[in-house]
Amino acid sequence: MPVKVRVPTPLQKLTNHQKQVEAQGDSITAVFDHLENNYPGIKERLYDEDGALRRFINVYVNEEDIRFLDGLNTAIKDGDDISIIPAIAGGSELRD
Repeated sequence: MPVKVRVPTPLQKLTNHQKQVEAQGDSITAVFDHLENNYPGIKERLYDEDGALRRFINVYVNEEDIRFLDGLNTAIKDGDDISIIPAIAGGSELRD
């Protein structure tokens, strides 16, 4: 059974406008490799030039942040839900 990967809006143009796709792999890295094979160009949006996950990309496995698990080596099992969420920054001060 594959895992479900929730794709953020900015990356959906690479997944044929699908909000959720299926992938296979036993780690986050393997899942992202599988996504790259099916949706070329997605990895360059997720990884920086040094091969690390971009700092503004957050990845969750079953609602747990992989930064508090085993990072890109986080183990994945059949049926897991993976969410790719770009960080949101900016805004303005609240004024009275």
